[in-house]
Amino acid sequence: MKFQQEFEDYLVREKDASGSTLNAYMGDVRDFGIYLEDKRRKDLVSCGSADVAAYIMQMKEDGRSASTINRKMSSIRCYYNFLLAEKKISVNPAQNIKSPRIAEKGIEYLSIEEVEHILDSPEVKDAKGKRDKALLELMYATGMRATEISHANVSDLDLKIGFISCTNEGKTRIVPIGRIAKAALEEYLSFARAELLRGDENSKALFVNFQGQRISRQGIWKILKFYGEKAGIDKPLSPQILRNSFAVHMVQNGADIRTIQDLLGLEDINAAKLYALAGKNRVIDVYDRTHPRA
Repeated sequence: MKFQQEFEDYLVREKDASGSTLNAYMGDVRDFGIYLEDKRRKDLVSCGSADVAAYIMQMKEDGRSASTINRKMSSIRCYYNFLLAEKKISVNPAQNIKSPRIAEKGIEYLSIEEVEHILDSPEVKDAKGKRDKALLELMYATGMRATEISHANVSDLDLKIGFISCTNEGKTRIVPIGRIAKAALEEYLSFARAELLRGDENSKALFVNFQGQRISRQGIWKILKFYGEKAGIDKPLSPQILRNSFAVHMVQNGADIRTIQDLLGLEDINAAKLYALAGKNRVIDVYDRTHPRA
């Protein structure tokens, strides 16, 4: 398949994909390519929106679930975003094709008290504690993805103004970090990062591990899990749940959908609406339980 290796490199670079995730993306695009050649007598570069829509119909006829179709469409859109970036095509044929709706599941998120317990868990007496405190505070303050945190450089921070520049899939957004995260980052950068770098003063990475290397997405997940257990949180934890918590808590405190979309870097406003719905459901639940005339 043309551009296969370049696309794999793109997935690793932009989505931090590896292993099964990488294979899933490549497999989904490969399946679509086979369909085009077999049914439409076209290839991945020459196809149009009608071909993509026909592929969705074919998958429905084949009995594929809505979640499977959505996953494949996500891979296909990603592939065409890659081709756009490489200037191999001028229009993404999958961009405006609607995927089948999936029955909405409740968004998993933590209460404000649970998040506070986690954020207060690191003991900031040594380099590790200072790093972990800064990392967790930044995640909750910004709603950044684990991959975005991993890829962040010191130069992305502007602590004087209180913002971080966040890049994902080639798109950059500016996100405020708040005073508590700012203070934790200042402490980490002043007294801990140099110790963890072990003399590698040329490293650009904002967060590093004990080998002085850029912290990985898996490393971030392990840090969150460790402090979640330490805080006594009896729920499955992941960076995505902390990101969800950021968004839902913002909604509960009055943030509008467009702001949530901008802060999280969401292309589809419907994704932001799910956070708004989760936040409003929480408000309604509290109202029903506490108001004497509810």
